[in-house]
Amino acid sequence: DLIHLMATLVDSQGNILIDGIMDSVKPVTPEEEALYDDIEFDLEEFKDECTVKNISNKLPNEDKKSLLMNRWRYPSLSLHGIEGAFSGAGPKTVIPAKILGKFSLRLVPDQDPKQITKIVTEHLEKEFSKLNSPNLLTVEMIHGGKPWLSDPKHPNYEAAAKAIEKVYGQKPDYTREGGSIPITPAIEDATGMNVLLLPVGACDDMAHSQNEKYNVSNLVNAIKVLGLYLHELGKIQGPKPSECRCLPLTEEELMIPGAFMKGFRCKCMI
Repeated sequence: DLIHLMATLVDSQGNILIDGIMDSVKPVTPEEEALYDDIEFDLEEFKDECTVKNISNKLPNEDKKSLLMNRWRYPSLSLHGIEGAFSGAGPKTVIPAKILGKFSLRLVPDQDPKQITKIVTEHLEKEFSKLNSPNLLTVEMIHGGKPWLSDPKHPNYEAAAKAIEKVYGQKPDYTREGGSIPITPAIEDATGMNVLLLPVGACDDMAHSQNEKYNVSNLVNAIKVLGLYLHELGKIQGPKPSECRCLPLTEEELMIPGAFMKGFRCKCMI
């Protein structure tokens, strides 16, 4: 039953098979699509990194733009494992009393975690009912976060781009790499300010893995980028704090949980 249900989630090409999962995905604009044209990305090197070159030498998408858009701006569903079944070496005819299948969904704007949980649960319950199985199905969403996307044309990003260009000698690419940083939209919502994620690393750092590493050269360059970024921020022209016309929070508002963060929600400053 579990193997059958997991097979109904995604196909071998990475296409999500759940009805309604794409309904709330923000459509691609011509301006966004044009950003992929100038990104430096080598498909053959990517095959080497994914270790598929000596296996099938195939990718789900054989053109750069389609591959990157499926990796970055469209949702993806990954099957991670099965818990409870026998997984040791050698044969064993054990039938477990309980078994768990694990999978995750990377969400993109404007998908809502609660709505997606509802859609996925209904899909699994529908497929399970077709089996007429004596087993019992339970679907649990462990945790979820809202997707986040910022504006690369914001002065905050322009300052960072100038800093990177000065340190590395070339303009940065703007990526939409999926990540699990749910605090990002929370900070943006609480402060009303633009939030910037500024990674300084290498594509082979293998973050969070057993062989995670960080190049010393990138550590040095990260310090340079941070300093120049703050320097570029200081050049941005705009109203000074003394010219702020935003109404201060009242004593009653300051007593509300989270009011400290909301106190920085000044619309007169970048």
